[in-house]
Amino acid sequence: MVNPKIAVEPKTGRYESLEEAVREAGGEVVPVADAQALVWADPATPHDLPGVLDGADGISWVALPFAGIEPYLPYLDHERVWTCARGVYARPVAEHALMLGLAGLRGLSTYARADSWAAPRGHNLVDGRITVLGAGGITEELIGLLAGFNCEITVVRRRVDPMSGAHRTMAFEDRLDAIAGADLVVLALALTPETEGVMGPAEFEAMESHAWVVNVARGGHVDHDALLAALEAGELGGACLDVTDPEPLPDGHPLWTHPRVIITPHVANTPEMGIPLLARHIRSNVGHFAAGEELEGVVDVDAGY
Repeated sequence: MVNPKIAVEPKTGRYESLEEAVREAGGEVVPVADAQALVWADPATPHDLPGVLDGADGISWVALPFAGIEPYLPYLDHERVWTCARGVYARPVAEHALMLGLAGLRGLSTYARADSWAAPRGHNLVDGRITVLGAGGITEELIGLLAGFNCEITVVRRRVDPMSGAHRTMAFEDRLDAIAGADLVVLALALTPETEGVMGPAEFEAMESHAWVVNVARGGHVDHDALLAALEAGELGGACLDVTDPEPLPDGHPLWTHPRVIITPHVANTPEMGIPLLARHIRSNVGHFAAGEELEGVVDVDAGY
């Protein structure tokens, strides 16, 4: 396909780099009515997508801007190819997960809130044990970042296939055994009906009393009421949450002021970090589209991710 016609919506100056990526890959940026494909650039306005696609019968491929596509699930169909940014933001998110994990284990939640000299506390990550729920790009990047920490890494995934750099992989239904004994439990998996509330009473009870849970996936993975109860019962060391449910977390919510909770406002990947990475992904996929090749990050419409 010569010079595929690609629409980039919505039209704002913020996404000019995505239009440039289309052109660099040999595509032509056109209005939606003339397009063969659509790059949807704004993750905050999924509700506008159906109106843009209405009547755009020439569009055979829709590129979504995030790896997690929950807000777009009602609009997916089998008439078009849908792609997401799976793995695109993995490196900054993995870096954030590592930062949060270290902060939790080394007592930063206590020290950052202190107004006088505090007693020593903390656990090493070096030579520690980490369990990661999910086996996608974030986990791959996190395993690479952990190479110098000499950690024993367990990955929990749907299929018990080996994962490079992990010491063992375990099935999702065996997650309690995987969580037991870990110093750090990291959530880096897709949100599906099966994984919603995956960290609940049984999972927190399985954790070590000093261990921290880090969520850089979706807020719906964690039962927040169960988390607060488990913290009060001393079942885990603490929680680091980059995502919450609801989001934003309401002012006055008890998680904000809990001494063993660290919250960051969904900034594991910021626009400043993410848009250049998304542009690189779009550039690559426009090239594949033009050549009639398989696209990267194709969504399984039935599975929802």
